[in-house]
Amino acid sequence: GVDLQVCTSKNPTCCTRKMEERYQTAAKQDIQQVLQTSSATLKFLISHNAAAFQETFEMLIRLAENYTSTLFCDTYRTMAAEATVHVQEFFTDVGLFLFGTDVSTEEFVNRFFDTLFPVVYNHVINPGPTDISLEYAECLRVARRDIKPFGNIPKKAIGQMGRSLLPSRTFLQALNLGIEVINTTDHLHFSKACSRALLRMQYCPHCQGLTLSKPCLGYCLNTIRGCLADIAEVDLHWRGYIQSLEELSGALSGAHSIEHVLLNFHSLVRDALVQARINGAELSEQVNKICGPPVRKPKQSPGCSFDQNKDNQGLKMFSRDSEETFANRRKEFISHLRLYRAFYGGLADQLCRNELAATDGLPCWNGEDVVRSYTHRVVGSGIKAQSANPEVQVKGTDPVISQIIDKLKHVIQV
Repeated sequence: GVDLQVCTSKNPTCCTRKMEERYQTAAKQDIQQVLQTSSATLKFLISHNAAAFQETFEMLIRLAENYTSTLFCDTYRTMAAEATVHVQEFFTDVGLFLFGTDVSTEEFVNRFFDTLFPVVYNHVINPGPTDISLEYAECLRVARRDIKPFGNIPKKAIGQMGRSLLPSRTFLQALNLGIEVINTTDHLHFSKACSRALLRMQYCPHCQGLTLSKPCLGYCLNTIRGCLADIAEVDLHWRGYIQSLEELSGALSGAHSIEHVLLNFHSLVRDALVQARINGAELSEQVNKICGPPVRKPKQSPGCSFDQNKDNQGLKMFSRDSEETFANRRKEFISHLRLYRAFYGGLADQLCRNELAATDGLPCWNGEDVVRSYTHRVVGSGIKAQSANPEVQVKGTDPVISQIIDKLKHVIQV
């Protein structure tokens, strides 16, 4: 093949232009394969834990909802059916917030206490032989923030929810970003210069019948550091990402931990109800001033529709000491993740030393011939170092990698 583009040589060659093109495709596929294999355990570590933490949060929400509904069923049976609807809505909002929807904690906590007030008024503060009308209930709902029937408990709940849900939400978002970073770097787009360099390193020796020779270590490092120059730029931000995940994991424990706040929400509600009952007479007066005397309609209060046994099997396993196991699981995850701090900085070296290059001291391929050792200078990692790379010309950062770096910077700030 006289028309070869890359695998040219002084010696006769057994490659044609067509073979060269097929080898070029193979070289790119090979490196992609090696990249994906090297990140597989890291990717599994993050995705497996992201799924496990999400499942734990879902379980916590169900358990907290159960505790709160049970409170109404056990202590306030007449209003349990109406109240459980609002309890369900509240915990749906908790889930939406936790898994990334833009809802405000302050808003959904307030909404819960707003909708609870008419029910409490109807059944606890001013119970009558009949129910209050829908218009009257609406007046009460709107007036709740002025009347403050539950004292400072809604405010306390807003503070606790904000402080505990936000770090957990950020933690989940950060884990999902980690998976996105790995998926992006696993499917890197190689430049033309890199593709040709990979072909020269891996398959050009085949054209001379040298199917067993492997590239010299220095030659491999120059080629792979050139091809992965963009990925090496991720290194600094990846280290920062792991460090801030570590700090965030510490902030998820203690009195503001999501387990503590969610599983004790029912006791806040209980205190709120007690407060409303104690101040019943005053509250009735205030309500009369704002909404007038109660307008009633025929009563239709079903009993307790909440099935307490439905979830209890799964939830029994998830007992109060889950806090301990949840915290341990986070610690264990972070300590495993820490081992991958330098993953992106050392990727080219790892690929050459473990997979691609010849063992030191053996004859090796230098891009043109089989030699005792590689004589060119070996450049460092990252874009800047590539200006002196004898094997690959690197032009600048891949926009896809720049984008992923921006996302890492953003999540670190969050």
